[in-house]
Order: sequence, then C-alpha cells, then structure tokens
Amino acid sequence: MCGIFAYLNYLTAVDRQSIADILTQGLKRLEYRGYDSAGLAIDGDVDREVLIYKQVGKVAALQKLIQEQNTIDWTKTFTSHCGMAHTRWATHGQPSPINSHPHRSDPKNEFTVVHNGIITNYRELKLVLEKKGYTFESETDTEAIAKLAKYIWDSQKGNKTLTFTDLVKGVVKELEGAFAMIFKSVHFPNEIVATRRGSPLLIGVKTPKKLKVDFVDVEFGGIAEEIPAEVEGAPAALSSLEVPKLRRSESRAFLSEDGLPQQIEYFLASDPSAVVEHTKTVLYLLDDDIANIREGELRIHRLRRDDGISSIRSIQTLEIELAEIMKGSFDHFMQKEIYEQPESVVNTMRGRVNFDTHKVTLGGLKTYLPTIRRCRRIVFIACGTSYHSALATRAIFEELTEIPVSTELASDFLDRKCPIFRDDVCVFISQSGETADTILAMRYCIERGALCVGVTNTVGSSISRESHCGVHINAGPEIGVASTKAYTSQYIALVMIAIQLSEDRTSMTARRNEIIDGLHALPGHIKEVLAIDQELQRLARDVLHKEKSLLIMGRGFQNATCLEGALKIKEVSYMHSEGILAGELKHGPLALVDENMPVILIMTRDSLYPKVRSALEQVTARKGQPIIICNKGDDAINAESKTIRVPQTVDCLQGLLTIIPLQLLSYHLACLAGVDVDFPRNLAKSVTVE
Repeated sequence: MCGIFAYLNYLTAVDRQSIADILTQGLKRLEYRGYDSAGLAIDGDVDREVLIYKQVGKVAALQKLIQEQNTIDWTKTFTSHCGMAHTRWATHGQPSPINSHPHRSDPKNEFTVVHNGIITNYRELKLVLEKKGYTFESETDTEAIAKLAKYIWDSQKGNKTLTFTDLVKGVVKELEGAFAMIFKSVHFPNEIVATRRGSPLLIGVKTPKKLKVDFVDVEFGGIAEEIPAEVEGAPAALSSLEVPKLRRSESRAFLSEDGLPQQIEYFLASDPSAVVEHTKTVLYLLDDDIANIREGELRIHRLRRDDGISSIRSIQTLEIELAEIMKGSFDHFMQKEIYEQPESVVNTMRGRVNFDTHKVTLGGLKTYLPTIRRCRRIVFIACGTSYHSALATRAIFEELTEIPVSTELASDFLDRKCPIFRDDVCVFISQSGETADTILAMRYCIERGALCVGVTNTVGSSISRESHCGVHINAGPEIGVASTKAYTSQYIALVMIAIQLSEDRTSMTARRNEIIDGLHALPGHIKEVLAIDQELQRLARDVLHKEKSLLIMGRGFQNATCLEGALKIKEVSYMHSEGILAGELKHGPLALVDENMPVILIMTRDSLYPKVRSALEQVTARKGQPIIICNKGDDAINAESKTIRVPQTVDCLQGLLTIIPLQLLSYHLACLAGVDVDFPRNLAKSVTVE
C-alpha cells in the first residue's frame, strides 16, 4: 500500500538539492499508494553520515520540512550517492514522524530501510531483538527489519567481511509476510540493496549510451558468513548459512565498451509512473530477487539456488508517456480519467475486435480456449471495483457460454478455503495486478491445478506473470485512487472473453453480432453521457450535496452498476451510500424509504424493465422521490420525475453507460464536500497487503 523510491547516481555529478527533488518528485508520483506521511534518507556532510527527514501528511509537507533545513549545504555535489524515500499508508502505528519511513537500526543510522508490505512475524523478531538489547522507538513492523540487519552485522566474528547482499539475504530469510524493501547503510557507502516478495518493485536505468544487452544475469549463491544462532524460542536459526558458489558470471550490461564502469543513474520504485520522467528502460524484480547496485553495476541474486526461476531478468521499455500521468487541464486525476473513457475503451478493443467480420481475437487466450470451453465452471475472483466488473458480466458469460459462473471476493474466498478442482477455470481481475488477496487466491488455485486467467492493467505485474494466460485491459495509467476507466475497460475485456469463448456456438451468432455492434458505438455513446456533466453537477449541488445517505437501486445487468456507483460515492465523498438489488426491496430495504431518503433508480429498457417499474411504484408509494437513470426517448417516465438520460445500447453493455453518471456524481459530491478527490482518507490505490 505504501510507495517506495530510491535514486542512485554513479559518475554523474548531482547536487544534494537535486537529489532531494528527485526523491520527493518520485514520491509524488507514488502518492496514490499512501499519503499519510513521508520521509527520505540522504548522505550528510560528514563521512558515513546519513540524514533522515520525516513528516506527517502528504509529500508537500516533507518538501516544506526540507526547505526549512539550513544546517547542511544543499549545494554540495556528489558524483556518487544513493538516497531513498517512502510515502506511507499506515498499517502499524498511527501516522507520526517516528512511525514514518525510512526506519533506522540505531541513533547513528547505520542501517536504514524503506518497506512496502506487512511483516507478519515482526512481533517475534522484536521480542528476540529486545532480549538482545536492541531498543525500538516506533510501533511499526518495519523497524524490526532495520534492527535485524544491525544484529546480523554486529554478530560477525572477527573482521566484518559480510557483504551487503549477504547481510540482506540473512535478513530476508527471517521475514514472513509480504514486502518490497530498499536498504542503505553507512558501512556500504554509495551502495543499495533491494528485494521483494509479494509487493512490486522495479529498477529504472538511465545511461548516456544505449545498453549493450537487454537482460541481466542472475547470480546464485548462499551467504558467506556464519551468523550466530538465535536465543531459545526465536524464529528460524540464523546460522544455517552457506558459502556462496557463483553459478553465472555477472552481466556486463552496465559497463562501457572497454569494460569500465560508465555514467549511470538508477531509479527504484513501486510503480513505473515514478520513473517514466527519467527513463523508460526498466527491469522488474521477481519474488525473492535481491538486487545490489554498487559502483555503477547492478547485480541480481536469488535467495535460494535452483528454485526453478529464470536465470535472466529482461530489460524492458516502458510504453507509458509522462503526459499520461499528468492532470493536464483537469482539476483532478479522477476527473481526467472519467473523461478519458471514450479513448480508453477504444484502446481496450484495439487490435482485438474486427467490427467488419464481427470477430474477437484475444491473443493471450488463444492457446487455452479449448481448455476453457471444456471447463466445469468459471470462477471470477477479485476485490472492490474489479469484483463489480465480474458481477456486471457474469450474466452474459453464462448466456453466451452456458458454463456456470460464480463471482468471489478474494478475501472471503480465502477465508472459506473454497473447493477448487482441476477442471475449473479461475479468472483473477485486478487493475494493478498486485492486489494481495487476489494474488494469494490465485496461488491457492494454482496449487489445486485450476487454469488461472489474469485480467490486469499492468504489464509485468505479479498476476500477469504468475497466471497461465490472460488479457491486459490497456486502459492506461490510472492515478486516482477511485477506479473509473479501469472499471469500464475490465468490463469490456470480460465481455470480449465471453464473445470469443462462444464463437463455436452458431446459435449465439446473432447475439454476438449485436454485442459487437454495441461495442462499436460505445465511444460515441460515452461522449454523449459526458456531455451532460453540467446537469449532473447541478443535481449534486442542488439535490444530493446536503444529504447524509443515498440508496441506489437496480436489477439484472444494472445490479453491479448500483454497487459500483455506491462504492464510488462512499470512497470519494464520504457519504453513506448503498447499492440495492431492486428485487430485494420488499425484503427489508423498503423500510428505509420515505420522503427524506434520496434514491437513485436505474431503469433502462431491457427485459427487466417492467419489474424495475414495479420497484419505482413501491418507492413512490412511500413518498420517495427517486432520481431515475433511464434511456433517452423513454416517454413512459413521468415528466415530473428527475431523470438522468443515457443512450440506449445492448442490455449487457448498458452498465457501461449508466455507471458514468454515477462516477461524475461522486466526483462532484466530493468537490462540494471539499475533500481530496484523488486521495480519499484511509484508502490507497494498490492494496498490496491482506
């Protein structure tokens, strides 16, 4: 949930102020991942001195704190330097300077660490280290990592010859949970070590000349130094450490033609958005990779030898542009991303839907289509907005494929230890591809032999790598914490999967053609909905702004729209909002309805229109005055009713048009409430912890 960033320059002159600016700007790009406090660590004026600055609040508060520091020379230039930074989403301990990262091993800052994730055995580690005489100053799990690093360093016999990489290996072997971590130490100046397990981490590389190769070799080895065993009752012993036996030589990718180091800059980050303004050349670390950057060279080690993981890491080129992660002329990222949907839905379909031949081709699934068609059932597994996209498309999946489909919230799926079999197909949906519960559910299903399909927006993410096959939704970067364009792109991607799976059923040809024609008209229809934005703004201001609660009702294909719309309103405007299946109205929710309860009813022209009309009559009979989202040209709606009219399209695609007014309403309600639209309180964009 947190964002980590590091910058290392080698043979490249950069002044301290520029280093601080690079670190804080990197944090700003990652602020959607957490924004209750921030901090950074850079070198001081004295040899082997590390300065740590931490502040509660957004990154701007940290920048202000740094600007007020006049005790050090900010113009000092470094030809080699490494600094790291962190923006926090609190999991252990309230937001405070002492709980903020970077965390240190001791008052001299011998070891400092930034961490994204949760260490589940930190209490046991803390207990052991306290018995060893180490004093803790924060409430966080991360501080145990820094203290453990110092304990391993202090426990060496004789001359301290342990390398930084081997020391970090010793730390990682004791940790349980999910993490991406970056280490810095006064004992290893201008050197940085990074590792991950379950949380994302990538390395950007910037050089004056093009790199000679497009991969980095992985080095396999153990730990060279024997480390004392723990006291009785401690976690795994720290003494079972092996002498390294290098199996591959390090890559020469980062050396000049004559074999000497060259000018180079490294950018380590939780997300590509933080490095794209500096470089598009990146390398994604895998779980249990340990990356060491020293004297301009990047080396990648593995925690264990012969674990079946590839022995090279590909150097890739980012396809996103800086403009895509900037707000441009919009006031907020959420507003920008809502307005990008006419283009984002086209990008999701581009190269995949042939509107002339009415054919869908998803290359990522091609090899596995026969297996999916033979499966016993399809299980959608996701969280939050991604779960709603699965719910929205479940009916069309069942209709087109005649395969039973279930939808599961990943956390509940894991809690129940849901039975999964080899002839099941499990579809995992996540915008980031790093959602912790969804990843754990996927690994659970892989262990049980099910075919796992990933649907993500992030190339190189854990879900895209670990699933057997999948579809990238290609919605483009989504910075606002409240998901908007990713939802509509996930919706379309799932519809396309259903269409392709049903291509062997000639009885469904007419239905498929109807849906594909609807997809063709979709961008234009979305523009029509966006054109009524001012009307929605007035509705939010005049009718809904002062309300404390809101009910959103619908059924059939619109049930998911109700749930997603209610979620958007809750998360960005902090107004209580509830999505209600209209068919359940008489089973309890109707008791809430009176003349003071605001209600939005989705009543579009589909097969369930008469039933939804019945729900409307039940609401009005209790003096309710619902706002009705209906189709243009629907004259059956009472002229006195407040309406939001959207174009009519195929029933299974109508939810793509009815959700947009609710996205816009939630945005305007948040603006009217004066809250931070892009960074709602207590939330973060990418939920990388359970």
